Amino acid sequence: MAFAKIGSHLHHYALTGPEGADTLVFINSLGTDFRVWDRVMAILPAGFRVLRYDKRGHGLSSSADDTMQITDYSADLASLMDHLGLKAATIVGLSIGGMIALGLSTLRADLIKSLVLLDTGHRIGTPDAWASRMAAIQANGIASIADAVMERWFSPEYRTKSADDVAGWKTMLVRTPEAGYVTACGAIRDADLEPAARALTVPTTCIVGSTDGSTPPELVKSLADLIPGSRFELIEGPAHLPCIETPKIFTDLLLAHLKSVNAITDRFATGMKTRRAVLGDAHVDRAEANKTNFDVDFQTFITEGAWGSVWSRPGLTRRERSLVTLALLAALGHHEEVAMHTRAARNTGTTLDDIKEALLHVAVYGGVPAANTAFRIVKETVAKDGAAAWDHPV
Repeated sequence: MAFAKIGSHLHHYALTGPEGADTLVFINSLGTDFRVWDRVMAILPAGFRVLRYDKRGHGLSSSADDTMQITDYSADLASLMDHLGLKAATIVGLSIGGMIALGLSTLRADLIKSLVLLDTGHRIGTPDAWASRMAAIQANGIASIADAVMERWFSPEYRTKSADDVAGWKTMLVRTPEAGYVTACGAIRDADLEPAARALTVPTTCIVGSTDGSTPPELVKSLADLIPGSRFELIEGPAHLPCIETPKIFTDLLLAHLKSVNAITDRFATGMKTRRAVLGDAHVDRAEANKTNFDVDFQTFITEGAWGSVWSRPGLTRRERSLVTLALLAALGHHEEVAMHTRAARNTGTTLDDIKEALLHVAVYGGVPAANTAFRIVKETVAKDGAAAWDHPV
């Protein structure tokens, strides 16, 4: 067991795996503690840095305040990650855990590398349904709703074949502090994470069990439809807790997500390295400093696609790619880009004679006016830089 008191709140958590490794953060569902991830942990390959924790009012963490919003739970997670020195992680959120992950994206986007949203939604249930559940618990305790919850948590087949397991998970539910459970119900009732979902820019996979009675597949699919570029995965068979009912299938989907994210991350890192080598640190630093939420996706696209996939390919030298690029830009009349890639050409071993030959080809195949304009732009650019800068190209 590990505990951390941050402010007035005591966090119960488990942190495993080597420092510096890819980090995973698991957020459990309503009425559970972090043991819901035990079966995933048992088959997850070694080498990940993994944080599991009990959210406020659940498990061994301290009690919840009387009223909390989803972003309050998100703030708890942010403070715990900061306390433990964890940086951008793949956040895996189950049910309310997925809502907490979405809340974190609006509160501390820097802590999120990617998201796996399991059996969750941008809105879950109706205010009347949550009010009825909260009233029932306050009147008769969690035990009064436990059987109905098990029917939503687990498929009929699992409840029959694994009755002892279901009885154990029911005990976990019943032993959840009532105040913590009711407070979390109120947070779910009041939450609308649609704006957060629409604003996501990190790789996201949405997963749901086909027999889920709490967050049905159509709800999770509607969440996936809100998130730009997200993937939707349906697991045939399980209900609300695939991490318990079908842990191998869920873990395989998680690993596929991580593989995809790492491929994107590697392509971005390669692209940024090439981009800096060709365009220069000063140019890239200005572009990075000026990007906003409006164009961040575009900046990522060109870094991964143009610089990570094309400019970083083998087959042509950077000098050759400079000449091809300049010729195309000149022929297409992209004058600002001609100037930029003229300056960049010094970093690729390209000489002014090389550029002259490329522009002669533009005159033949793209037209004399296009070449004439490009010659003028190159001369102006070289004059601004100082012709001597071209004597010994890098």
